[in-house]
Amino acid sequence: MNIGDAAKQTQISAKMIRYYESIGLLPESKRSDAGYRIYRDKDLHVLRFIKRARNLGFSMEQLKELLSLWQDKGRASADVKAIAEQHVVDLQQRITELTEMRDTLNHLAMCCHGDQRPDCPILSGLEGVITEGCCH
Repeated sequence: MNIGDAAKQTQISAKMIRYYESIGLLPESKRSDAGYRIYRDKDLHVLRFIKRARNLGFSMEQLKELLSLWQDKGRASADVKAIAEQHVVDLQQRITELTEMRDTLNHLAMCCHGDQRPDCPILSGLEGVITEGCCH
């Protein structure tokens, strides 16, 4: 099948498929006599693996490692588990950071009167001046 068909079947854009191929995540596709890329079921399987891993937030470096382990039938599952567990730790750190950001912005928004006054606790907060207990 051609790249358009592969894109439809995997819900990955043709541009991303070409990118994955260019960085070595996906082996270079065979070409037709006219030079068009030809994809096999095996390629679609790899693309679906990539898509699922990316949807779970794995970095490109982690994805390269996971793909390598996936394709190595003699791998130790402990190696795969270590990558997944480190990713969970990284995700938890990001969740903590995002929660702190949300709470700070929520506090600043609640402190803002949202009227015609020129003073704005949101802008003051971005400036680094956070007034405690300013909420109404």
